[in-house]
Amino acid sequence: MKSLAVQSKDDTKISNIKLMNIDEPVISDDEILIKVHAVGLNPVDYKLVEQHNKAWNYPHILGLDAAGEIIKVGTNSKNLKIGQRVFFHSDLSKDGVFAEYAKAKYNTVAHIPDNVTYEEAASILCSGLTAYQAIYRKVSLSGKKNILIHAGAGGVGTIAIQLAKIAGLTVITTVSEFKKDIVKSLGADYVIDYHNENVTDRINEITNGDGVDIIINDIGNPEEDLARLAYNGALICILETPDLTNYNLSSKGQSVSSLNLGGVHQSNYQNQLNDLSVMAEALAKLISENKLDPVITKRIKFKDIPKGLEELINHKTIGKIVATI
Repeated sequence: MKSLAVQSKDDTKISNIKLMNIDEPVISDDEILIKVHAVGLNPVDYKLVEQHNKAWNYPHILGLDAAGEIIKVGTNSKNLKIGQRVFFHSDLSKDGVFAEYAKAKYNTVAHIPDNVTYEEAASILCSGLTAYQAIYRKVSLSGKKNILIHAGAGGVGTIAIQLAKIAGLTVITTVSEFKKDIVKSLGADYVIDYHNENVTDRINEITNGDGVDIIINDIGNPEEDLARLAYNGALICILETPDLTNYNLSSKGQSVSSLNLGGVHQSNYQNQLNDLSVMAEALAKLISENKLDPVITKRIKFKDIPKGLEELINHKTIGKIVATI
C-alpha cells in the first residue's frame, strides 16, 4: 500500500519522509482495518519525525489522525461492521495513518455522522480532542466565568474557543495581529496581540484585577500564567507544567493539570481508551449540528503532506490542514 514513512532512526528531517509501498496492516481480534480517506496534520507529526518514539520499528509509517471506511473487523470488534464510516486518533508508538490503510483498536474509533465529511472528521481529532479534554475533562466548569486560551488561531485554540463559548465562558485569547480576525469570527470576546501588548496587564484590565478562572497553555512558559490565575483558578498545561518551587497554589485554592492525549494508548487504561471515541463522537455531533466549525483552512493531496508539515513547523497556518487519499 502507498505510505509516507521514515526508513531509519536517523531520518529526523521532513525531507527524509519517503513515499513507500508497505504491506497492508494485519489486524488482531480486537482491531479493525480502515481504508483511509482523509488525514489531519498536527504539530506532533513533525515533532515525532524530529525525535522518534523508542518503540518504532522501521520503516515507520507516520501520522496520527484519520477518517475512513471499515473494510475488515476482528472477532472482538463488538458492533463495528464493514462499510461503516469511522475516525480515530492513533497510537504514536505504532505505525501511523499516512497510508492507504490503517488499523485501530475497536474501542478507540468513533462513528462519523452522515452529514460530516471524512475531511471534517479527520481534522477534529488531535487538536479537537485536546481542546475537549482540557475544557470538559480537566476542570469543573461550575462557577467558572472566563478562560484564557493561548494561541487561539492554532489547531487546539480554534476548537477550544468554540467549546468555551458553547460552555458559556467569556473567552480571552492571545494571537499575533494578523490572526485577530479568525479568532473574533469564532467568538473570542477579548483578543490580545501578544507581540505588542503585555498579556498580564491586559488580563488584569479585562478582569478588573481578579484574573481568569481557567487557562489553557499550549505554548510553554507556564510560570507566566500563574500570575494570571484567579482565586480557585485552574491552569491546564499541554506542553510542560510550571515550576512550583516558589509558588503556593493552596494559598489561592488554585490547581495545575497536565494533559497528555497521546499517552492514553501506552497506559492501556480501558476507561480512558474508551473515552477517546466518546469525546470524538461528541465533537462530530457538534459539527453535524453546525455548532462547531473544524476550521479547515487548507486541503492538500496525500503526496504533499511533507510540505504541509513544513508549514506547521514555520507557523504559517491558521486552523487545520487536511490531506485526502
